[in-house]
Amino acid sequence: MTHEALVHIPAGQATVEGMLVIPEGAVGLVLFAHGSGSSRHSPRNNYVAGELRAAGVGTLLMDLLTPEEDRDYSRRFDIGLLTQRLLDAARWVADQDVTKALPLGFFGASTGAAAALEAAAALGDAPRAVVSRGGRPDLASVQALARVTAPTLLLVGGYDDGVIDLNQQAYDQLRCRKEMVIVPGATHLFEEPGTLEAVAMRAAGWFAEYLPIASPRRLSP
Repeated sequence: MTHEALVHIPAGQATVEGMLVIPEGAVGLVLFAHGSGSSRHSPRNNYVAGELRAAGVGTLLMDLLTPEEDRDYSRRFDIGLLTQRLLDAARWVADQDVTKALPLGFFGASTGAAAALEAAAALGDAPRAVVSRGGRPDLASVQALARVTAPTLLLVGGYDDGVIDLNQQAYDQLRCRKEMVIVPGATHLFEEPGTLEAVAMRAAGWFAEYLPIASPRRLSP
C-alpha cells in the first residue's frame, strides 16, 4: 500500500513543505532538490518522481525556498541556504517511522544539484546515490565534490553547451563512483520529445542499482 502525505519540515526559522510518497516495498527514498521555490509542483520533477516510484523508490518533492524567499531570484543561487534546507529534510526523514529505515538518495536539478552534492558530502556515507538533471554541480565547492562518496550520475542535455562544460568541471573533481551522460537532442529543460523519459529511465536505473542495502547507513549527528 502506497503511503502519501503532505509534510511540513522544520528548517530553522522556516518550514519546508513537501509531498512524500512511498510505494509498497520501497528500496529507498530520494529527496528532490531544486533551486526555485516551485520544486514540489514542477511537472518535470513530478514526472521523474513518478518513474522512480514505478521502480520501487520513494520520493520527497520539496519547496526548499519559502514563497517569500523565492521572490528574491538571488536566493536560488544561495547554495548554502539550499544545502541547509536539504540537510534539515534529510535529518527529518531519518527521524520519521515511515522513512527512517529507507536508504537515502538525492535528485538535484538546476542549482539544487550543487545543494545535493554539498549535502551528500556533509552527510558522509549516509546518502547512497546522487543524480543531477541539467544541474549546476559546479556551484558546489571543490572541497565538497572531493568528499562525496555516494555514486553520482550527471545528466546533461546535448544542446546545453555551456552547462555541459560546467558539469565536466564538477565531474573531474568527483572522487566517487561517477558517470556523466549527455542526453542527445536535449536542451536545458529537457522539453524535447523523449528526452525527459531518457532522464527518468537513467535516474531510476541509477537509484535502483545503488540505493538497496542490507542495513541502512546512519546519518552523521
